[in-house]
Amino acid sequence: MVKETSYYDILGVRPDCTTDELKKAYRKLALKYHPDKNPNEGEKFKLISQAYEVLSNPEKRQVYDEGGEQALKENGGGHGGFTSPMDIFDMFFRGGRGRRERRGKNVVHPLSVTLEELYNGNVRKLKIDKNIICDKCEGRGGKKGATQTCSTCGGSGLVVEIQQFQPGIIHQVQRACTDCNGEGEKINPKDRCQGCKGKKLLPEKKILEVQIEKGMNDGQKIVFSGEGNHEPGLEPGDVIVMLEEKEHPVFKRAGIDLVIQMELQLVEALCGFQKVIHTLDNRDLVITCIPGELIKHRDMKCIPNEGMPTHKSPFDKGRLIILFLVKFPETIPPESIPLLESALPPRQEIMIPDDAEERDLMDINPEDNSRRRHRDSHSEYSDDGMSGGRRVQCTSQ
Repeated sequence: MVKETSYYDILGVRPDCTTDELKKAYRKLALKYHPDKNPNEGEKFKLISQAYEVLSNPEKRQVYDEGGEQALKENGGGHGGFTSPMDIFDMFFRGGRGRRERRGKNVVHPLSVTLEELYNGNVRKLKIDKNIICDKCEGRGGKKGATQTCSTCGGSGLVVEIQQFQPGIIHQVQRACTDCNGEGEKINPKDRCQGCKGKKLLPEKKILEVQIEKGMNDGQKIVFSGEGNHEPGLEPGDVIVMLEEKEHPVFKRAGIDLVIQMELQLVEALCGFQKVIHTLDNRDLVITCIPGELIKHRDMKCIPNEGMPTHKSPFDKGRLIILFLVKFPETIPPESIPLLESALPPRQEIMIPDDAEERDLMDINPEDNSRRRHRDSHSEYSDDGMSGGRRVQCTSQ
């Protein structure tokens, strides 16, 4: 009967747990609450490390079981004498104090998002397939001690073959060892883990909740630390979600500004108008140009604080910029011209010379004009004596 169970409760194990059960519980909790993954859970990580340090040491565990934390303090194992939580983590996962371990590869997932999602924010679910360390064998692939170094490759997973192509010419070719399938170690079939069949890893499907925050940008990365593939002897890499902004049919983004194009009939540009703009958050904005306030073709105006939210400060928004495109009528009824002339500024008077020649204007078809330029650039003869791209050789008598 133990006096206190708080350390056992922290690790989620029974007071009569085995050493393997203790290690398994610590591994799971330490990875979950590590500061790299949960920066706000530093105190929880510290408590987990202290509990494991005491219970993994047979002498300290006996003192704790018999007298609780007070007995530990009296025996020099109080709060002031604990090892650094990070050192415990290093010794457990990396096999030595302060020795840094390599990480597995990061996995990048592109995520297509709409401009509405970047404006309003959203939560998207992303399903990923990954490999995790087998719980049954803890990534060993079989029973303890069942793994043997491959004698063929010496544990490297690679063998070198010497190939002779010609007398005196040889090539060294490196390939994966066939005896161990490139793993560098072998496990007797009867000792293999029944869970992973000796592969050390198990497939897992996981759903990640991707928090798209207001004002995020195209190409921005959202990192899920330690959610990448597991590999024996390596820390898991990260899953990196990269946002890819879809093109919007109305709005174009320019930093924290939004730009739209608005067509105006000539009568609207000259005599005023009212227009409605439907926003990305489903509001309707009414803009008015009073009669007499002229809008020229490609004029630009803006509405402050109706652009994109600023990331991490969503109440600060950019501008909504409107580019006006004035559409001219194809024809004007002749009877309307006198009235129109009376309303517009007068024409500038010009003097026409007596010998001036009169010509008619014709419309230009852009496609015909392009073909004409192309034909002229490939004329049969050019000024430098080239014909059809080949130089003409002059003959002498």
